[in-house]
Amino acid sequence: MKKTIALALASTMLAGFAQAQEIEEFRIGILGGENAQDRMNSYACLQEYTEEALGVPTKLFAPADYNGVIQGLLGGTLDMAWLGASAYAATYLQDPEAVEPVLVKVNLDGSIGYHSIGFAHKDAGVASLDDMKGKVFGFGDPNSTSGYLIPSIEIPQAGEGITMESGEFFGEVKFTGGHEQTIVAVANGDIDAGVTWADGQGNWEDGYNSGALRKAVDAGLVDMNDLVEIWKSKVIPEGPVVLRKALPAEVKTAMVELVDGLHERDADCAYGVAAGDTLGFEPVTHDVYSSVIAARQAVINN
Repeated sequence: MKKTIALALASTMLAGFAQAQEIEEFRIGILGGENAQDRMNSYACLQEYTEEALGVPTKLFAPADYNGVIQGLLGGTLDMAWLGASAYAATYLQDPEAVEPVLVKVNLDGSIGYHSIGFAHKDAGVASLDDMKGKVFGFGDPNSTSGYLIPSIEIPQAGEGITMESGEFFGEVKFTGGHEQTIVAVANGDIDAGVTWADGQGNWEDGYNSGALRKAVDAGLVDMNDLVEIWKSKVIPEGPVVLRKALPAEVKTAMVELVDGLHERDADCAYGVAAGDTLGFEPVTHDVYSSVIAARQAVINN
């Protein structure tokens, strides 16, 4: 009897292992926000840990825009990505069965939110949105939560006559291509102001604790003392780490455990993946993003 049970258990374990081995490689997509090589460098440690955990080659993909990651997840050519809330909404609205949110980044105070930050060069003579009348305002990517969706809703509510149409209130509304591009364009005086993302915690001169400003400071691209904050959104739910739903259960379990324990295992790696200081990651569900999905749907329908 004991021998039969042992054989049955062994058979079950082997079946589970075989299912986990249905994938021949694992593919991680990395959203825009900084140049492709820096994104790849930040995720290289996660790539190594993933190969160790799954026993299959792991590839990193850093498309030029957010839509490249979204389409990769929808088409099944990517298995995992850390999406912004709007990019998750875009993916879900096109195919609710494509991915599932599993983890979310935790800030140093235990919260899971961040802000869209409007900023200008200190020499541009811009201290608020009112000063932006007739000037050039830069936004990162149409599929970015902080780089477009939330600002497109909240900025017009911030003052009389403000719209998102070029030539009406702002002299021009333009897309820069990503967060890093926006930051550099403002710092260089190519545009008068822009928006990007940050947790809004810590010190301005550090680029806050995490986000695109922090990464730009770390890369030596900008001195925050040359910039001023002109607008801040309401709190936005941090975007989820998502996994392709069709992955074997064992693969999903292994990746959740890996990313969930990344901060404890390798704080430097977690810093690179999470774009700054963090307490790590915690479980998250689809319901957290219901309001962002509704907001994105409303913008699409308008």
